[in-house]
Amino acid sequence: MSSHTAPEDSTSLLTPAQTTVIGAEHYSAALVEAVRAATSAAAIAAGAWFGRGDKNAADAAAVAAMRAELLPAPFAGYVVIGEGEKDEAPMLANGEELGSGTGPACDIAVDPLDGTRLVQEGLPGSVSVIALAPRGSLFDPTDVFYMDKLISSAPARGALDLRATPTENVRRLAVALDKPVQEITVAVLDKPRHHGLVAELRAIGARVALAGEGDVSTAVAAATPGGDIDVVMGIGGTPEGVLTACAVRALGGFMEGRLAPQGDAQMRAAVAAGHDLDRVLTLDDLVSSDRVLFACTAIG
Repeated sequence: MSSHTAPEDSTSLLTPAQTTVIGAEHYSAALVEAVRAATSAAAIAAGAWFGRGDKNAADAAAVAAMRAELLPAPFAGYVVIGEGEKDEAPMLANGEELGSGTGPACDIAVDPLDGTRLVQEGLPGSVSVIALAPRGSLFDPTDVFYMDKLISSAPARGALDLRATPTENVRRLAVALDKPVQEITVAVLDKPRHHGLVAELRAIGARVALAGEGDVSTAVAAATPGGDIDVVMGIGGTPEGVLTACAVRALGGFMEGRLAPQGDAQMRAAVAAGHDLDRVLTLDDLVSSDRVLFACTAIG
């Protein structure tokens, strides 16, 4: 389909999915409801394209639905983390202003559709996501679209270190969680760049859960104590990384990141933008405030 008009027979998919909201205590009920409505509307709009083979149409529908809900919301929002540039997809652009202009001044991180290919192919795991934090508190990864990430739950704080090897980190996490290495489950995006990482993890006996897409939902699962995923390792999207940091901070989990440009052109752009590519970014670097609002709605 070349048109982005929702299919006429899509009404069976246009039902609200479950929305997770973290940090609602930090903001007014009206703003929390507006953010919840925005992720729900985006999920419903994308769901109309579930399994129909057109990821750009799904993304465009999600973007339009999210923007429509956020424009009148009771805040002065500024998009710091938009999605779309790295895949030339429709997007809520960095620097876009949203909201009525009344209420708190906030940085916004958005991904109207995280997992476009999953929607395209009719597979589970895609989500619509928004995070808010006070203005000036979100990390701005100008011109860098990929980040090496290490994400886990609260017991990992003080144990894991992105500068250590994957083997060392799995062994440290096993001690922190008081279970054998063989019971540690590591989520890794199923990408060619991770073949070496996956081989190393399997060689020490850890379980590897490969994810085709869905940076955000996998990371939130790892930051939630007692879940099926113990830790996330490897390179994923930087926008998703900052979004994830908001959720991890609200959940009290652990996260470190390091910018990881892919290819010479991205490397040159990152250096030109003034980024220190050796710097390990902590949660405080990625989101410097505890007043985080995170909302996520599942699709499909």
